[in-house]
Amino acid sequence: MSKWWRAAATTAGVQRSTASASRRSYFTIQAIPREVTGSRVSSRDRAQGRIPAVVFSQNCVQSKPNDPTSIVAGGSVSRKFLLTTERKQIKAIIDSIDLPFFYSTTFPLQIRAGSGSSTLLESGKIHRDEETGKILNLVFVWAEDRTKLKVDVPVVFKGEHECPGLKKGGYLNKIRPTLKFLCPAEHIPQKIEIDISQLDVEDKVSLHDIDVHPTWKLLSKNEAIPVCKIKATAVDS
Repeated sequence: MSKWWRAAATTAGVQRSTASASRRSYFTIQAIPREVTGSRVSSRDRAQGRIPAVVFSQNCVQSKPNDPTSIVAGGSVSRKFLLTTERKQIKAIIDSIDLPFFYSTTFPLQIRAGSGSSTLLESGKIHRDEETGKILNLVFVWAEDRTKLKVDVPVVFKGEHECPGLKKGGYLNKIRPTLKFLCPAEHIPQKIEIDISQLDVEDKVSLHDIDVHPTWKLLSKNEAIPVCKIKATAVDS
């Protein structure tokens, strides 16, 4: 039986919503073990419609107390598995949830014909062919309870239709499309929502304006950095 991740992807904004996030279900990624590595083996797997993948365990820690960006892997990497996944299924997942959210979404993983057939993983990384765009490799990290993981979380902007600055002809300058957090595996956010409905021309939202879950640690040395700003539209002379 597959075990489902229960940490709903909490959203956050300038004004944090108190409504509880609804529970979501995603595809269970099907994979089979691979015992042999190498470029020839990987090429053969891709020709058969499969994508080479690796999943491992990692617990991130802050090595320097005064430097929030000094995040390193704590201890040695363990529980490393070499797998292959079905290209059609991975493509269907990406088409379903959009690529930016793939990197911050948790999925059940079922390893067929292997031990540990039910577990959870997150923080996907995709390696693509630069010319064709085809997915070449996947890298995942086990999302285990009581571990802390470094996650790039997409930023989503809401309230554009009500934004006074946009109504006056300004435009939204999206300065930070993603934010990097260190967060417990049980509280991984799928996205960060920023409400711009009250912003006027030249108003901005900075990192320190974003109210997030207390267990999330923003990995930035300067929280005054703007995430977005309403800019005045240039007028041709």
